[in-house]
Amino acid sequence: MQAEKAKKMFLGGEGVERLAALLSCSREAAADESRRIVRLLDEFEARFGTGRDVMIFRAPGRTEICGNHTDHQGGRVLAAGINLDALAVVSLTGGTEIRVKSVGFPEDCVQADDTNPRPDEEGTSAALVRGLCAGLAAKGFRAEGFCACTENQVLPGSGLSSSAAFEVLLGTAMNHLFCGGFLTPLETAQLAQYAENRYFGKPCGLMDQAASAVGGFVLLDFSEADNPRAEKIPFDFSSCGYRLCIIDTKGSHSGLTQDYATIPAEMKKVAACFGKTLLSQVDEEEFYSRLPEVRATAGDRAALRAMHFFAENRRVVREAEALRTREFPTFLRLVMESGHSSFEFLQNAYPPSRTKEQGIPVALALCSRLLAKRGGAWRLHGGGFAGTVQAYVPNEYFEEFSREIEAVFGRGSCLPLSVCAAGGVQIL
Repeated sequence: MQAEKAKKMFLGGEGVERLAALLSCSREAAADESRRIVRLLDEFEARFGTGRDVMIFRAPGRTEICGNHTDHQGGRVLAAGINLDALAVVSLTGGTEIRVKSVGFPEDCVQADDTNPRPDEEGTSAALVRGLCAGLAAKGFRAEGFCACTENQVLPGSGLSSSAAFEVLLGTAMNHLFCGGFLTPLETAQLAQYAENRYFGKPCGLMDQAASAVGGFVLLDFSEADNPRAEKIPFDFSSCGYRLCIIDTKGSHSGLTQDYATIPAEMKKVAACFGKTLLSQVDEEEFYSRLPEVRATAGDRAALRAMHFFAENRRVVREAEALRTREFPTFLRLVMESGHSSFEFLQNAYPPSRTKEQGIPVALALCSRLLAKRGGAWRLHGGGFAGTVQAYVPNEYFEEFSREIEAVFGRGSCLPLSVCAAGGVQIL
């Protein structure tokens, strides 16, 4: 469909209805998304010219519901795709030149047939595009030239995986353009992870990309590295009487690489006590029977982090079941258990070296004060040490809760979210 015709469709009722059905969202939310699409079509035409046939793709950010630092040990995670997303308007151009212009950033230009990693590109979106081309080639598909204009609504540094949304967005587009939609959502996620690991230079796990690609509430199982599994959990969060929100504590992640690295390193050190590489391969009962030996060999913090893993890995399944059976009070209780385990055993609420910067504990303490008597729940969210807290707030109390939080952490620090059933999809 030509861009001008697409704009007319999304400015009218047909586009809104299409989005409401595809994203399982309200008509109001679909109207907002339609306006974003029209603005992005304008950006596309301003950059790449008029009269082109276009396709439109979408990939969401994600929030971790349960499974804090379990994915890199072959464990389970319960995650959810959210309403904040990344959009792309794409048009085939022929040849091998790929041009990607992201709103607010310089244009990237990559040759689709030049798939050798470039050290000077590490940490850039051009590296991700090149890595996606290489990943397709490894699967027997050939990327060709296209131009794309993207816009990412997922805030960088929010703990909602803006980078994964961008990777899955382009991976979804390239799957439809060059693979005939052959790749499954999890295969698209693995393609995105490959690009980030090998070309962007970040050794991330698969959880962020998988949650974005699949969408909705999803139970992810990474026990088989080459064969991850995903199960969608049908649950309409809008009907539970609570608002899901993320509190941005405005903490800096700078200088925390070593703190993050110690978590998988110490967990693997415990696994090595049993001749294994990952904690998911270790029998929990054997771990406890040999705890004195583990403490002596790996240290107490490593042992505690292993205890967190075993309990959290089981808790993920229980939370998913609570949603599946509509036992929301049980779900909230398990959310609290997850939060306490992360703080007390995983020990990633704040870096040991920063006694004056403990935004996450401050946010958790405020949540306890504001929500404990109102039936809410709260937990550390994501990688930890700095960043975000997740809270479940009764609808009737959300406005007051948000004011109290933003009085401490600043305007916009309390971000309400919706769970969106759609993952990486072609909209048009």
